[in-house]
Amino acid sequence: MMAKTLFKDFPELKFIIPHGGGAAPYHWGRFRGLSDMLGLQPLSEFIKDHIYFDTCVYHQEGIDLLVDVIPTENILFASEMVGAVRGIDPQTGHYFDDTKRYIDACKLDDAGKRKVFSGNVRQVFSRLDKRLQEVGLLSGQI
Repeated sequence: MMAKTLFKDFPELKFIIPHGGGAAPYHWGRFRGLSDMLGLQPLSEFIKDHIYFDTCVYHQEGIDLLVDVIPTENILFASEMVGAVRGIDPQTGHYFDDTKRYIDACKLDDAGKRKVFSGNVRQVFSRLDKRLQEVGLLSGQI
């Protein structure tokens, strides 16, 4: 994905990387370095309208790293309730895959949390508001 012309050639192309980007937040410095070495724009600009990360991360520390490293505008709420790990975490007493509570507890302010929970996905999937209105799940102006 780190090609100089990928998003110029395909300006509408979007990627959603599941599970908080996997190792991506841990290697953000590596990706920033590659972007610099390849003469690309800064990484936060490179991913801005094209690469998104979901919140299917099953512990608070992972979500905290995600929101520390990835720009808020590039994080999309996702949950696997009931997902791959259906049990209750003995350390917390909560379901492992209840990802909403991790966003609720992270350092983002209310505006950032609204972006993660709904605002960002409505930007990525620009036809969503219209469809939600059609089925009565969204009222008012778009």
